Amino acid sequence: MERTLRVVRHWGAPAAAAIFFVLWCVGEAGRMGPWPGFYWPGLIPLLVMTAVIGTATWKAYLSLGLTAALLVGQLMHVVPAMLANHWAIYLGSFISLGFIMWTGNKKQRLLAVTSNLLFMAVMTYMMISARYGNGIGWFRPLYLGDSVVLRQYWWQLFPLLLLVAAACGTLGIFLSLYEDRRALSKAQVLTQASLRETEVELIVEQERTRIARDLHDVLAHSLAVIAAQADGTRYMSRDQPQPVLNALENIAVSARHALVDAQRVIEGVRDDGMVAPQPLISDVGPLMERMRQGSLEIEHSESGVPVELGAGQQLAVFRIVQECLTNALKHGGRGTAVRVHFDWSGPGLTLHASSPLPASVALGERDAGQDKGRAGRGLPGMRERAHLAGGWLTAGPDGEQFRVTAFIPYGTTTGSLQITPSPSEALTDLGERTSDRA
Repeated sequence: MERTLRVVRHWGAPAAAAIFFVLWCVGEAGRMGPWPGFYWPGLIPLLVMTAVIGTATWKAYLSLGLTAALLVGQLMHVVPAMLANHWAIYLGSFISLGFIMWTGNKKQRLLAVTSNLLFMAVMTYMMISARYGNGIGWFRPLYLGDSVVLRQYWWQLFPLLLLVAAACGTLGIFLSLYEDRRALSKAQVLTQASLRETEVELIVEQERTRIARDLHDVLAHSLAVIAAQADGTRYMSRDQPQPVLNALENIAVSARHALVDAQRVIEGVRDDGMVAPQPLISDVGPLMERMRQGSLEIEHSESGVPVELGAGQQLAVFRIVQECLTNALKHGGRGTAVRVHFDWSGPGLTLHASSPLPASVALGERDAGQDKGRAGRGLPGMRERAHLAGGWLTAGPDGEQFRVTAFIPYGTTTGSLQITPSPSEALTDLGERTSDRA
C-alpha cells in the first residue's frame, strides 16, 4: 500500500492527466463524429486541464495559475467557450485540488481551497450564462438574462461543483493523514528500538560500573591495610636492620602506587578494552578556557612552587576542577564568577574553588550537591576522587559563596613516591582511610 501511494504521488498526476486526456478525446470522437481537431472547442481547455493535473504534485502554484489563466481567457473570449457536453473538463481543477491537499504544505492547501472556491463561482457563471455556454446536460440555455438564470439555477450548479471539489479535497487529506500516520508509526518503531538498545547499554554500563566499584573497594581496602601495616611496622621497628626497613618502605610505596594505578586503569578502560588517555593538571588551563567560552568568568591563581603529582592524583585534580566549573555553570548560569586557586606551599596541593550561591538557595543552607554531573555522582564523586588520591575534600556554603576545598598530598616526585607527613600523621591518616574503606 505504501509503495503504491509513493508511485501515485510521484507519477500518478501525469498518468491521470494522460488517461484523462485520452479517454476524453476518445469519448468526444465517438459522440461528435470525426476525430477532434484544432477546430474542436474543448481542445484548449482539455490541454490546459491536463497540464493542471500533471503539475499539481510538484508545482502547486503553477497548477492553480493555469486554471486561473483558462478561466480568465474564457471570460475575455480569448479561449473559445465550450459546448454543452464539454463542461466536465473543469473537473480537472478539482482533481488537482485533491493532489495539492495530499502533497502540498499548509500554505499551498489554503491557497488551493480559496482559489477553487473562486474558480467554482466563475465556472458556475459561465456554465449558466448564455454569453459563454450552450446550456448544460440537464437544462438548455435560457435567454431571459443572466440575472434571472443565475437566481434560478446557481443553487443547483454551485453546490454540485462544491460537492465534487470537497470529495476530491477530502480524499487528498485522507491520503496525507495516512502517510503521516505511517511515518509516525515508523518513527515510533525506530524510537522504541533505539530506547531498547539504549536501555541494554545502560544496564551493561551500570553493571560494569558496579563491578568496577566493587573491585576498587576490595583493592582499596587491601592495599590500604598493606600500606598501613608496612608503615606502622617500619616506624615501630627502627632498631631492625636497614634492609628490613627498606623492604617495608618498598611494600608501602608499592601498595600506594597500586592503589592509584588501579583507580586510573578502572576509569580509563573503554568498551574496546583499550586504555584511554586521561587528563592531567596541564589540561586544567584549556578546560578553563573552554568554560570561559561558555560564559563563565573564571579567575585562576596559584601560590607556591608546583610539585609533580602522580597520574592518578593529577586526574583527581582535573576532575574536581571540572565538576566545580560544571556545577557553577549549571546552578549559576551564564556570567557566573568562579575563583580557582592552587596552593602548593603546604605538604600537598590545596585546591580552593568558590562561586556565588544560586538565588534559589538561602544563605546558610547546604547546597544539594547531588546533581548528576559527571558519572552521575556530584559532590560524593569529588570526595571519592580526593580520598583515592590520598587526600580529602569539603564542600558547602560559606557566606554568599559555595566553596570547595580539596587537599591532595604530594605522593610522587619524578616517578618515586615520597612520604611527606610525619610518622604519627601518616599512621593516623592511613588508619582513617583504612576504616573508611572497610
